[in-house]
Formats: sequence, structure tokens, C-alpha cells
Amino acid sequence: MLIHKTRSGLGGCIKALVRAFSRSSITAMAKSKFEYVRQFETDDTCLRNCYIVVRLDGRNFHKFSEKHNFAKPNDHRALALMTRSAQSVMEDLEDVVIAYGQSDEFSFVFKRTSTWFKRRASKLMTHVASQFSSSYVFYWKEYFAEQPLLYPPGFDGRVVLYPSNRNLRDYLSWRQADCHVNNLYNTAFWTLIQKGGLTTVQAEERLKGTLAADKNELLFSQFDINYNNEPPLLKKGTALIWEKRDEPVTKRVKVPGQEETEVTVTRTRKRVCPHHCDIIGDQFWDEHPDILESDGC
Repeated sequence: MLIHKTRSGLGGCIKALVRAFSRSSITAMAKSKFEYVRQFETDDTCLRNCYIVVRLDGRNFHKFSEKHNFAKPNDHRALALMTRSAQSVMEDLEDVVIAYGQSDEFSFVFKRTSTWFKRRASKLMTHVASQFSSSYVFYWKEYFAEQPLLYPPGFDGRVVLYPSNRNLRDYLSWRQADCHVNNLYNTAFWTLIQKGGLTTVQAEERLKGTLAADKNELLFSQFDINYNNEPPLLKKGTALIWEKRDEPVTKRVKVPGQEETEVTVTRTRKRVCPHHCDIIGDQFWDEHPDILESDGC
């Protein structure tokens, strides 16, 4: 019995030595002569106290939309899929305080105190891009049931820092203004083709040099279309923010002396919620003061 214990102890010592040797070997390998290549990596840490904006744009989406038979001038399925993919990003990265999207682009705003991925720009951008792209493919069938995905979509990304609330709001205002300009043009362009019988070249020539007022007048006078009545989704784009929502939840409760019964209770949970409204003015920001952090931080 004593010999058995001694052998057992010896075996444990041998195993411990093997593990220690393995660890030292791995460490030695990690610190090999080849490790110098790490010096070629550049420091891409984002400055502190700045909002980090990761903006994604569809790569060659003009061709992608044609190949997949997107409706013109706007395909509501495609816009809904973009929004669902953006929601997936926010649910995965809770430090994204607001996201704004229109057409084939989406911007994700990380709070200025975020420490995700140690604030490395490359890590943030690649994670957002991969999560968004994979979600776009994953949810495709939910929105395009009759249209198979012929090839994977591509999205490129960039990282921009904004040091103040004013800078960030101006950036988002710029993207929403761009949404309005693009949608008005596309609405007039495709109306001239679909209802006016013009070719794409003729429609481009007809709209060359026109102002917003000219396009509004063209739509109303020639096609009886009041652009002001277009859905807010198309004119304003989509802003995604975190909101607390009360949700009914059914749970089983055991009451002493009685059988187990089901009761409905209300729980408050944070959800990513879409808004199709003006974000250029103050009203949206006054109604959602938790989005922005104090400039004095």
C-alpha cells in the first residue's frame, strides 16, 4: 500500500514536470526569433473621449440590387434586411448607442467611454463589418423568400472619431440630409422611367441641373405625386437606439396548498428600436437624452 502511494506521488510529479516543460516550451516558441515581426504592427488605438463611428457601405450594390431584382426606386425588403442586420450588430455590441442607416449604408456610434477591443480601430471595424455581413446573409430568406441569394454581398468600412456632441450630431445630420437628396432624385428618376416612359439616359438628362424644388414640381405637376407624402422611412432613413420596453411574460407559480398556475407579469427590458424621424433638429435629442454623453467628461 505504501509503495502504491509512492508510485502515485511519483506519477503526479512526473505529470507536473511534463506540464511545466510544455508551458516553457510554448513560451520559448512564442518568444522565438520570428517574434520581431510584431514590430511592423501599427498602433491604431482610437483617441479617448471621442465618439467612435464605424460606417459601412455596400460594395458595388448597384450591381447587387440588379442581380437580385430589387424594386425601384426603393425595395422595402432590402431596407428591412439592412435594419435587421444593424440590430444584430447593436445586440452584439451594447456600447453602440445609436446607429443610422439609409439605402445600402449604416453608421454605428460607439459611446465615447467605450473600451471594446481596447478601442482598436481595426478590431472595431472588422467586427462590425463581419457581424453585419453575416447577419445580412443569415436573415436573407426572411425578407427575400422567393429570391435566392446568388452571391455574398460585400461591405467596406471606415472609422471616424468625433470629439464633441455637436460634431457627432452634424455627422448624423449630414447622412440624413444625404438620404433626403438621394431619395428625392431616385423617386423622380424612376418615376420618369416607370410612368413617363423615358430611358435611363433621357431621365438623367431631364434631371440634370434641377434643384429640389424642380423635382418636387415635376413629380406633382406631371405625375400627381406629392413627395411630402412619401413614407418617413424613405425620406428620413432609420435611426436605431436602445429603449426600455415593458413586455408581458408568462411564468408558472406554485402557491402553497394549490396546484401550479400560470401568471402574467410585466418585465422591463432594453430593446433596439427603430425610428424614422428627423434627427437634424433638437426634438429627437431632447426626447432621448441618454444617447449623448456630456462634453465635459
